[in-house]
Amino acid sequence: MQKYLFKNIQVVNEGKIKTLDVLTNNGRIERIDNTIDTKENIIEINGEGKHLLPGVIDDQVHFREPGLTHKADIYTESKAAVAGGTTSFMEMPNTVPNALTGQLLVDKYNIGANTSLANYSFYMGVSNDNADEVLQMNKHKKEVCGVKIFMGSSTGNMLVDNHSTLNKIFSESEMLIATHCEDERIIKANYEKIKKEKGELEAADHPIIRDAEACFESSLTAIQFAKKYNSRLHILHISTERELQLFGNMLPLKDKRITSEVCVHHLHFTADDYAQHGYNIKCNPAIKAPNNKTALWEALLDDRLDVIATDHAPHLLGEKAPPYEHAHSGLPLVQHSLLLMLHYAQQGKISIEKVAEKMSHAVADCFEIENRGYIREGYFADLVLIDTNKPFTALKENNYYKCGWSPLANFTFSASVEKTMVNGHLVYNNGVFNETKKGSRLKFNR
Repeated sequence: MQKYLFKNIQVVNEGKIKTLDVLTNNGRIERIDNTIDTKENIIEINGEGKHLLPGVIDDQVHFREPGLTHKADIYTESKAAVAGGTTSFMEMPNTVPNALTGQLLVDKYNIGANTSLANYSFYMGVSNDNADEVLQMNKHKKEVCGVKIFMGSSTGNMLVDNHSTLNKIFSESEMLIATHCEDERIIKANYEKIKKEKGELEAADHPIIRDAEACFESSLTAIQFAKKYNSRLHILHISTERELQLFGNMLPLKDKRITSEVCVHHLHFTADDYAQHGYNIKCNPAIKAPNNKTALWEALLDDRLDVIATDHAPHLLGEKAPPYEHAHSGLPLVQHSLLLMLHYAQQGKISIEKVAEKMSHAVADCFEIENRGYIREGYFADLVLIDTNKPFTALKENNYYKCGWSPLANFTFSASVEKTMVNGHLVYNNGVFNETKKGSRLKFNR
């Protein structure tokens, strides 16, 4: 494998920015030093004035394969991911068929091995009647990122509202349990009430139907189960101010048994944006009133929220069209998540060091990922080179999503991704892809 030497680059790692040289060899970071001189056969990269970050690890994406490949697949979305500096992803089980058996999960790993340009892992899905199959995953806890429970409405057979099933999973799973928390009964009652009052619904009704109460009650239920059995719980896409009272920041991340995630769209959009974007920003849980965005930012910065992700969920534009009941929920975001957070860093909302922490370090720690998420000697060389002085505008011609659109279209970010390295392989370089090597399956220190 080709060796690379990043010279005089600002390394963003573990809360500090230092100008260093970084040498990669055989898929790993071989050496980090103030100055590295070598006469070996090596490609030298001038990093002067630029930043080197650990590759983003996105713990929640929907890449739609198998079964929904008209809108996305693992190849296309992993390509978009690496173009945006995301080097590893964990993908959800609500594909077609739903990944509810060990064999179906194996099938997805095989697709990843053959087509993914980024490193990958896949969640085992939970239904009301597959608890025994899920618990077989205990034998594979070093090889599978976690089990996923939709504690709210979902597609197919993946709404889990049977307390017997929940008791069994929370009491016996040795793996991380990731939950989508929205209370289905509250959602249905809200929908029926507003539908009766208005008749035809619009995009702005979405956060009223899928309201803060639905999120809070479901998150509270998940936390009660986790506390009862001391389960390892990770609650996905927190979207409300009210839910934040359920989380503390007193413990270091490595000691937390209950962790939380916030998504970039809940940090960027508010309910005021439905007027401009309509159903293009319809997602579950819903983007809500501005006070929630303000509270989410505060909780991110004081560590009540542990990681940043995307919940990347592409649909064709035709699938996002009205009426309300037809418009699919979900946004394509994985290509622009790091750029969006770096844009906020440029505005002084968050530091670049904190971006690296929440999008890389903390995700690796939360999931106990082996040798990734940091710029350390001996770790895998998953790296992204950023030019903070070169703006990037999201346009159709530089969009790699199979669905072909982005809710951030025409947005100009203050920085750009120049290069992305996965396992020491320079997969993305100024708009050019080298697809000769695929990503690797993530491993976990459990």
